[in-house]
Formats: sequence, structure tokens, C-alpha cells
Amino acid sequence: MTVWWLLMAVLAVSWVLTHGLRYYALSKSLMDIPNERSSHIVPTPRGGGVAIVISFLLALPVLAMLGLLEPVLVFGVMGAGLIIATVGFADDHGHIAARWRLLGHFIAASWALFWLSGLPPLLFFGAFVDLGWFGNTLTLIYLVWMLNLYNFMDGIDGLASAEAISVCAAMCIVYWLNGYTGLVWPPLFLAVAVSGFFYWNFPPARIFMGDAGSGFLGIVLGIFALHAATIASELLWSWLILLGVFIVDATWTLIRRLVRGEKVYNAHRSHAYQYASRKFKSHGVVTAVVVGVNVLWLFPIAYWVGSGSLSGPLGLCLAYTPIMWMVCVFKAGESELEQCI
Repeated sequence: MTVWWLLMAVLAVSWVLTHGLRYYALSKSLMDIPNERSSHIVPTPRGGGVAIVISFLLALPVLAMLGLLEPVLVFGVMGAGLIIATVGFADDHGHIAARWRLLGHFIAASWALFWLSGLPPLLFFGAFVDLGWFGNTLTLIYLVWMLNLYNFMDGIDGLASAEAISVCAAMCIVYWLNGYTGLVWPPLFLAVAVSGFFYWNFPPARIFMGDAGSGFLGIVLGIFALHAATIASELLWSWLILLGVFIVDATWTLIRRLVRGEKVYNAHRSHAYQYASRKFKSHGVVTAVVVGVNVLWLFPIAYWVGSGSLSGPLGLCLAYTPIMWMVCVFKAGESELEQCI
């Protein structure tokens, strides 16, 4: 019974803090002003994601004391999450050079990797493969990319929030149905923390998440996936499958921009979801479609992989193929001039 009261407390704290942060942002003129690269047209307060950070992190020690969370996960998430949230919060208030932000990202990822003891052996088509130091290097890059791609995908009302809620909820079901009930609590509490913020971020948004919130969600979801792999290798694949829309759109767009020689850290609006929001003239429609893809397409595949009925790499390819087709249809990564040709 205690845990359910804790869930309600997290929801309430997130909701109230977001409300307070909105007034704080308005009083400090901490506003996201629309420009030619924006996907919104009305000046909107930003930085509301801090409510997610505080409400979720406050719950972690309590879950540990209740015996529902491993100390290594608590230390890994709290340390890495606080570093990312602090860097993001500072950047929301005043620009920080990209090289210093990236340094903070790698420090946070290294902290998480230390507490989780690196990348465990992974299951590839029925055989376990230990990638050693090479695997740990890839994992470090993976965590840094996860937090950055989540920031890149936080460009229209409600999308980053809805993604976190739907992915975490779906993964809770994957855990529950496959007998990993002890893993349910972290994603469940994160989903609830995001839900309190989502009330204010639902299209049309009354406050934006900001770098503190989006980067935090990215690295925490990445850590959840890595931790799940220490329990059962197939669960890592399930997480990567459920995060497919964000991973494919962000990665495809990054590659296209690199090929064109663009500075990838500069603001732009060439992601597939941004083109889609302009095409349909609605943030809500695009957000709803992404949630629909997560629930109706990616969740069943993630469940089959998590149950051991389908190989992880094969399931990943199956899940990503239509998403890759979708980002090509919406010409992700192309300049707006190319889009018009």
C-alpha cells in the first residue's frame, strides 16, 4: 500500500512543481521565443522538466529503503541524472559551449557505467557475446547519444513526455508478463513523474521541458535499458525496440546532416516529426501517431523479444524497418529547401 501512496505523491509533486516552475520562468523571462527554426509560434516558458527530475529522484531512496530498488541503480541514476539535469538547467538559463556540455555528458555516462559494472554479455542469435572494453566504449557513446537524441526529439508539444510515458508503461507490461516484476518500479515511477509534467505540456503546451528535463529522460531511459540487460539480455533489445521512433528519427537526421557538412549542434527543424507537424499543422496529431506506433507496433515486438520468442537483433530489424520508411517519406535530415524540391 505504501508504494501506491508514493506514486500519488510523485504525481502530485511533479504537477505542483511544474506549475511553480511555469511562474518562475515567466518571472525570470525564461522563455522559448519562436524563430525561423522553431516548431511553435507563441513564446512559451521553458525549464519545466526540472519537476520530473526532482519528483523522480526524491522517490528513488524511498524505493531503495522499501527493498524495491537495487542500490547500484539508485546511485547510477541519481549521480548521472543530477549531472545532466544541472548542465541542462545551466544551459537553459545561459548558453554553455557545446564542448563543455559534451564533457558533462561523458562524465555522467561514465558514472552510470561504473555503477552498473559496464556492458554485460549480450545474446546474439542464441549465443552470448562478451564485447569487453569495446562494448563498454560503445555503451558510453550509446548513453551520451541517448540523452542528446532525446533533447533533439523534444521539439513539439507533448512529444518527449508522451514518448517517455508510453515507452515506460509498455516496458512495465513487458516486465510483468515475462515474470520480471522486480524491474517494474523504476519505469513506473518515471512514467508517473512525467505524467505530472505532461498535464502542462499537453498540446498546446503551457511550458516546455527544457534541456534539463529532456537530457535527464534520455540518460535515465538509457540506464534503465542497460540495467535490464544485466538481468536478461533480451530486455535490452526490448527497450531499444520501444524507443525506436526516437532512435531512428534522430540518428537518421544526424547522419544526413553530417553528410551535408552541417554543424550538428546548431538548432534546426529537419527531423521527420518536425516535417510531419508542419505538414499536418498539428503537434497533437504527430504526438498521438508516435504513441500509436509505440503501442500497436513496437510493444508487441518488444514483448515477443522479452519473452524469448523472437531474437533481439531480428526483432529490432523488424521493428525499425517501417520506421525507417516513415522517416524517408518525411525526408528527415533534408534542408527545407530540399524538402520543397
